[in-house]
Amino acid sequence: MGKKRKQAGGKYRMMLMEYVYILVGSAIVAIAFNVFLLPNNIASGGVSGISTILHGLFGWKPAYVQWGLNIPLFIAGLIFLGYQFGIKTLVGTVFLPFVVFLTEHWQPWTHDALLASLFGGIGVGAGLGIVFLGRASTGGTDLAAQIIHKFTGISLGKCVMFIDGLVVLSAAAVFDIEKGLYAIIGLFVTSKTIDLVQVGLNRSKNVLIISDKHAEIRKEILYQVDRGVTKLQAYGGFTDREKPILMCVIDQTEFIKLKNLVRAIDGKAFVVVMEAAEVLGEGFKMP
Repeated sequence: MGKKRKQAGGKYRMMLMEYVYILVGSAIVAIAFNVFLLPNNIASGGVSGISTILHGLFGWKPAYVQWGLNIPLFIAGLIFLGYQFGIKTLVGTVFLPFVVFLTEHWQPWTHDALLASLFGGIGVGAGLGIVFLGRASTGGTDLAAQIIHKFTGISLGKCVMFIDGLVVLSAAAVFDIEKGLYAIIGLFVTSKTIDLVQVGLNRSKNVLIISDKHAEIRKEILYQVDRGVTKLQAYGGFTDREKPILMCVIDQTEFIKLKNLVRAIDGKAFVVVMEAAEVLGEGFKMP
């Protein structure tokens, strides 16, 4: 009973943290929108970008526009895509425009469009990344993209790019070409910041080594670099003979040491280096 109670408590704490992520992330997105993007007419995609355009054209309050678009899109998502979004996405869908409404009178933090697109993109990306950590979304055009994807078969990435592209083109037509270009900068910075929040700053490398002196290299990696090594069985495409591949995941700072070590043992070794976005386990970030 004690173990079950402990597991249940851990589950509730995790659920609570997910809602905290959603609320904090949505608030960050809303504040970045009000202090950077909206006052500089930077419509960098999504429902927030549409609300910026409509605010510029008709003076409509962005919070009302976002509610007016987000809630019907959420209902459409439930109808066409099922109930997998759950209550968490509904919280993000409603709470983000609510914070936009609460902070609409905040003064702009800059009137420089380039700074606004950069820091607005960082703020929106950081907020969305935190919301995604809570395993939710803020709804909006992401749901529209998923509906289009379901009925057309077009890839989800292309659907998102198409919708955001239309928003940016509309911004360029309503405001000017320069504002459209700043919106593209904001979109790019947002996507990179989302990746940074989800993956983190610590970048690791996955190294594959093919060498006739694999046993000696394996030993040196284990005891000199102090990293684990996995031996993969493979066959040479030209010789059709068995040839082991050593796989080693290392921290970025250890790469030069590993490269020099392999070069000293076998100058003809074939080495492939790939970025490892996230590594969980002993010696790295624990799951």
